[in-house]
Amino acid sequence: MKVLVSVKRVLDYNVKVRVNADGSGVDVANVKMSMNPFDEIAVEEAVRLKEAGVATEVIAVSAGVAQAQDTLRTALAIGADRAILIEANIDLQPLAVAKLLKALVDKEQPQLVILGKQAVDDDSNQTGQMLAALASLPQATFASKITIKNGTATVGREVDGGAETLSLTLPAVVTTDLRLNEPRYVTLPNIMKAKKKPLETLKPEDLGVDVTPRLKTLKVIEPPQRSAGVKVQDVKTLVEKLKTEAKVV
Repeated sequence: MKVLVSVKRVLDYNVKVRVNADGSGVDVANVKMSMNPFDEIAVEEAVRLKEAGVATEVIAVSAGVAQAQDTLRTALAIGADRAILIEANIDLQPLAVAKLLKALVDKEQPQLVILGKQAVDDDSNQTGQMLAALASLPQATFASKITIKNGTATVGREVDGGAETLSLTLPAVVTTDLRLNEPRYVTLPNIMKAKKKPLETLKPEDLGVDVTPRLKTLKVIEPPQRSAGVKVQDVKTLVEKLKTEAKVV
């Protein structure tokens, strides 16, 4: 069984995000970049499926700037067999990424596509669902448990009312949640081995996909500073402040 996993290069989650002075976007110059945490969970799950003898090949895919090769090398170090970079120097929106992945699904014919449920930079939570729609594949989002057996994927997922279990006929698309697994620590020997694994570079036009942005960002601003909390003398004062100042009562 072939598994395709998508990974995205994002600002490291430990980095304090700063907005450009002109409000055009987030400042990514000279800051640490890393793999999207949800995608790291997706790669880990794919590698575990291979280690369990369920999957035979894990392919890591990323779309973006040339520096995303570093993110793919991390996926290879975790245990992916080969990687594909779709290089583009423009901002790739979720629909464009979904179209690129759909083209790769047509080309590679994987039995399972695993994505992080969302990226921590835009929090769109759209690519997996769009890919499933474009490729006409069954989907299960926010997976907290994945079991593959006899051509069927059984996916446990958390919902507002508790837990839900879905059964999908492969091929299928699955997006991962935080509780699915704990990604392994990447060791130095595996990092060195990853440098020798194949990494193919493509362009969107090689796949016949138009990635022209359909949405335009007008302005990016930082959230307003929160005012400091205050202590009140009694319940009466608290209720009065909730009415007059917070206006929530």
